[in-house]
Amino acid sequence: MLFKEITGQYELKRQLIQTVIDKRISHAQIFFGSEGSGNLALAIAYAQYICCQNKQDDDSCGHCKSCIKFQKLVHPDLHFVFPVNTTNKFKKDVKSDTFISEWRKLVTDFPYFSEQTWYKYLGIENKQGNINKVDAEIIMQKMIFKPFEADYKFMIIWLPERMLIVAANKLLKLIEEPPANTVFLLVSKNTDQILKTIFSRTQLIRVPPVDEQSMEKMLSKKYDLSPNETQVLTRLSAGDVLKAIKIHDRHATEQDFLENFTFMMRFAYGKRYVEMLEWAEEMVKLGREQQKSFLYFCQQMIRENFIMNLQMQNIVYSTDKEKEFSQKFSQFITPKNIESIYSALNLAASHIEYNGNQKIIFSDLAIKLAHLIRKA
Repeated sequence: MLFKEITGQYELKRQLIQTVIDKRISHAQIFFGSEGSGNLALAIAYAQYICCQNKQDDDSCGHCKSCIKFQKLVHPDLHFVFPVNTTNKFKKDVKSDTFISEWRKLVTDFPYFSEQTWYKYLGIENKQGNINKVDAEIIMQKMIFKPFEADYKFMIIWLPERMLIVAANKLLKLIEEPPANTVFLLVSKNTDQILKTIFSRTQLIRVPPVDEQSMEKMLSKKYDLSPNETQVLTRLSAGDVLKAIKIHDRHATEQDFLENFTFMMRFAYGKRYVEMLEWAEEMVKLGREQQKSFLYFCQQMIRENFIMNLQMQNIVYSTDKEKEFSQKFSQFITPKNIESIYSALNLAASHIEYNGNQKIIFSDLAIKLAHLIRKA
C-alpha cells in the first residue's frame, strides 16, 4: 500500500514518514479513526514505508522486493489479526489465518470497508466476530522470532476492540515489552471499547476525517458526477470515504425513492385517499430492507426541505433533482409539523423493523401525512 493511494491525510502521512526519518518508530500504536478515514490503509502503508529498500521523500518506492510483497500483503514480516467466527465451512477452531486469503483479497481490492462488510464477505453477517485466545497465542508465537527479511516485523490488529479479555490478557506483556524491532499497529474505530490495559500500552494516532478537497477529487475520479453532486456528496460524507461511497450507491437506487416520496407527498397534500392506498400497496412489494431505506430517505428529505424553508441554503445537502422538487414542496415543512412528520416516519420504520403488517403501516403513514402536511 502506497501513501499516494490513500485519499487525503497529507499531514498525517508527513508525520508518519518523519518518525521513520527520525528513527522514532513506536513499538505499539493505535490508528484511531472512522472506517472510511483510511486508518487501515495508513497502517499498512506505514509498515511498507518502514521496510522499503529505496525510500522516497514522500512515499515507498513501490518497486523493490519488499514493496512488491507488501502490495500483495504476503511479506513474511507482515502479519494480520482480525475478528472472525465460525462459518458453514469452518465450524470450530477458527482463527485469523483461517481466512487470510479472503482478508488479502478484500484489502487489496479496496482497503476501505466496514466491519459488517467483512462479516458478510465471510458469510457470518448474523454473528459477532471476535479476536480469540487462539489468535493471541499465534501472535505470541509469530512475534518472538526475529524479522525474516526486513529490519522490522509487524503485527497489524484490525479492530482490537473485538479482542476477548482472555486474549488481551495474554498479550499485555508482549505489547508492553516486545522483542527488538517488533511493531504492533492496532487499527480501531472505537477506542473506548479497547481493554484499558491494552490501550495504555500504545501510542494513539488520531486519523482525522478526509479533507473536502481530497474527497471531491476522489469522487470526481471514481464517479461521473456534476460539480454540485460531488459537493453535496462530499458534505454528506463528513470526511468518510466509505460513507461517501455508500451514499452514492444508495443514491443510485434513490431515484425510485424520490419518485415514491413525490407521489406520497402529493397524494397526502391533495388528500387523494384512493391513490394513497394504491401507493401503500406498491410499497408492500419492496423488501423490508428497502422499505426501511425508503423511510430513512424520507426523513432526510424532510430535514432538507425544512432547512430550505428556513432559507439556510448553505447547509442544504440535496441533489439537483431533489432540489427541483423541494423548491415548491419545502414551504409545507415548518416548525409546526416537522417533528410530527419525522416521528411518523420513524415510527413506521420501527414497525417495519419489528415485522408489522406492511400494508397497514404504509396506509396509516399516508393518512397521517395527509393530516400533518396541512398543519404547515
